[in-house]
Formats: sequence, C-alpha cells, structure tokens
Amino acid sequence: MVLQGLGLAAVTASVFVTVVAPNIGAASASSSFEGTFTAETASAQRLDVSGTVAASIFRDAYSVTEAPKPVIVETKVSTESTSSSTSDSGCPNPDAAVADPAGAQVIAAALAAERGWTGPQLDALIALWSRESGWRVNALNASSCAYGIPQALPGKKMASAGDDWLTNPATQITWGLNYIQGVYGDPVTALAHSDAVHWY
Repeated sequence: MVLQGLGLAAVTASVFVTVVAPNIGAASASSSFEGTFTAETASAQRLDVSGTVAASIFRDAYSVTEAPKPVIVETKVSTESTSSSTSDSGCPNPDAAVADPAGAQVIAAALAAERGWTGPQLDALIALWSRESGWRVNALNASSCAYGIPQALPGKKMASAGDDWLTNPATQITWGLNYIQGVYGDPVTALAHSDAVHWY
C-alpha cells in the first residue's frame, strides 16, 4: 500500500528537467521544460509539456564526390568443346588431364607392337618421349605450347586422332606414332634426329 502511494505521488509530481544538447559545448545555452504527469487510466499516463527549446547545431564541413563509374569486364564465351580448352596463354590447359606415365607406356607398347615396333624400336620410343614429356598426357611446354606425350605443336593437331586429344593418352600416342612413321619412318630414326638437333 505504501509503495502504491509513493508511485501515485511520483506520477502526479511536477518535474523540472534541463536538457543540454550533447553536440554543444558546456558553455552553450541550455533548454528547459516543465511537465506534469497525470494518471488518465490504470494502463496509460500522459505528460503535458510547456516551455520553449532553442539549440544551435554545428557540423563539420563535407564535400560531394561523384560516384565511381562501373568497370565493365568483357568475357569471351568459348565455342570450343572442353576437350580443346586452352589456358590464358592460348596453350592447351594442362589442368584438364591427369597424368599416368606408367599407364601411358603400357598403351604405347601395345599400339607400337601393332606397327611391328618392338624391342629396339619400343626402347627408342620410350627414350624419345621420356625426354619430350616424361610420358605425361598433360605435359606442356609453356614457351612453345607443345603439348602431350608426343609434344605436338600445336597440341590441337592431335585432334586428327580424336576429339579427346587433351586428356586421352591413347589418342595422343596414336597421333604421335602416325607422326613418327610419316616423318621419320620409325622411332629409332626419330630418336637419332632428336639426339642430333634436340627436337624431332
């Protein structure tokens, strides 16, 4: 009961409040108002305020700058299939394939044997392409863009043996064997040429 009486007294008392704007120094003019709280209903209160308020507001200088113009980046959409994708340099993209040198040599031995290239001919082929690419299907010479196990230049020449020339060792080996046969006759002769001039 005592607490309710104190609450009612606080509600009906006159209140005097001094307001100082936080952005004005201590020496600035202050404003004041007086008000009276009255209990209208049990769930609402009303505050009647009288008086005047005056304040000066200061702000730092500012400037307006034009919004930056949007940057337009042109992108080219390739019409080539993913099997002939190229890197930014224009060379074939070596990340498109995973190398398996031992598996590639097994394929090469079978394909070379179909041409009668066994024994010394196969040994010469293994030596030649070990030097050229390490038998990696994704071997890339960044300076010339020669690509693949036989280091075709440019790499897309191997498309004559199959559209999957970028990633398929059998396609690359078939093209390479055709190249050796057409230009040098056999791997022993191709290796001898490479030994003499460092390319074949």
